[in-house]
Amino acid sequence: MGVRLMVVDDHRLLAEALASALKLRGHRVLAAAAPSAGAADLVVSRAPEVCLLGTATPAEPGVFDPVARIKRERPQVAVVVLGPVPSPRGIAAAFAAGASGYVRHDERIDGVERAMMKARAGEVAVAPQLLQGAFAELLNPAAQPDDEGARLMDLLTPREVEVLVRVAEGEDTRLIAAGMGIAPSTARTHVQRVLMKLGVGSRLEAAALAARTGLLDRVARDPAPGTGLPAPGAGAQ
Repeated sequence: MGVRLMVVDDHRLLAEALASALKLRGHRVLAAAAPSAGAADLVVSRAPEVCLLGTATPAEPGVFDPVARIKRERPQVAVVVLGPVPSPRGIAAAFAAGASGYVRHDERIDGVERAMMKARAGEVAVAPQLLQGAFAELLNPAAQPDDEGARLMDLLTPREVEVLVRVAEGEDTRLIAAGMGIAPSTARTHVQRVLMKLGVGSRLEAAALAARTGLLDRVARDPAPGTGLPAPGAGAQ
């Protein structure tokens, strides 16, 4: 039986894409929204069985305040957080606020669906490897936090960074080719190389990874010279 759910994420493209994928699997999506504020109001008013709540900053103070309010006013709603590779503080904050699960943003749709079903059943939905990683970090803390956005920038050429930004903006192969002044076949090759280097299987996963790791914000602040790279939100030329 399908789950009645809501998908809430500040990145509308990700929220709507995830909602569409879950609809195809027989789930009833009450809403797919991208509010910068008011997430709790939306969930409290619609009262789904499960809320998938995306966040790019799980360790930031107050980021899980909406979860606490949802659990206070609608305790029957199971909240599953979708976020980056979490720090121990991030996992602790999510569950302390009342979350029923934590799923990495680059998890495949099967994993998201399993987490939803477990959360609806009242079980804790978190992969053992996430907990193992959290404990490992607690026992052996890094001297400095890993800058995932910088790591991605180092993996990709400036041209590939431009392609990734355009993918995250929702551009298809034709628009990427037109915006960059290249042939569609060349654009398709660039996209495949980006997916391969990032270790993801789809454009949606690549877009999620770029958004969650702060790469889009980094590019907006400091675009690579000579690429014609559009800042997030600029769209195709």
